[in-house]
Amino acid sequence: MTDVLLVTGMSGAGRSTVSSALDDLGWFVIDNLPIEVLVRVGELASATETESRGVAFIVGRSGQHHPEELLEAKRELEVHQPGVKILFLDAPDDVLIHRYEGTRRRHPFPGATLADSIETERAVLAPLRDAADIIIDTGTTNTNQLRTRILEIFGVVGRAPLRVSVMSFGYSHGLPRDVDLVFDCRFLPNPHWVPELQPLTGLDQPVADYVLSHEPAQHFVRDVVSMLEWQIPAFAEEGKSYLTIAVGCTGGKHRSVAIAEELRRRLHLDTEAFHRDVAR
Repeated sequence: MTDVLLVTGMSGAGRSTVSSALDDLGWFVIDNLPIEVLVRVGELASATETESRGVAFIVGRSGQHHPEELLEAKRELEVHQPGVKILFLDAPDDVLIHRYEGTRRRHPFPGATLADSIETERAVLAPLRDAADIIIDTGTTNTNQLRTRILEIFGVVGRAPLRVSVMSFGYSHGLPRDVDLVFDCRFLPNPHWVPELQPLTGLDQPVADYVLSHEPAQHFVRDVVSMLEWQIPAFAEEGKSYLTIAVGCTGGKHRSVAIAEELRRRLHLDTEAFHRDVAR
């Protein structure tokens, strides 16, 4: 059986980037297919032997798809293909406005102003966001970072009941809105104030050694791993498909990066950690 993914979300939130990233991963990507045809194509795809990692439908580009129709299509697809997932792409209003102003494209939802159009679309798509299996907030990510995020989430070979990923971030750049569990490591000694470590990142061994050499860091990692070792199976038992664990420090360059990598190693995760702010 083939994985089926329905990709939707706010206009300007990154569907084109996600589409190309999934295509690069070996997914069979179908763009802007009418809802009434989507179900039939999905049934054929799930019943056909294929080398594709999965089938992804990019829906709603025109702004004409109604949430209730897409949710009904998902229910129909699940009759033949259990585990159909919805990926919802989101971003703050000010980011979407900036992106539209930069491209001069017309928003698919008519409105007196661009802000009105975005507000209308957000209200219309609220049921889809509520029903989504995974939400990615693209407001603080560039195109390359979004592609990396898609690779981490959907690049795992084989079907798994729960896909776990770890990310780092900097509180000074905003709290990520698309994560499930957040851990704050700003209490740890900061390599930023060590002259020879300041230019480096948590991906460099001297920084990782410095962060993890302190007992509070070891205590923190042990406690977090101990909790996650029983929480992850519990989330899987509950039927959750994706779990994103975020670790934050002030700038997202040193402590959170080192801790996120250590958590990934100790949890034996088969996905790379995503470091949102390491290059800032």
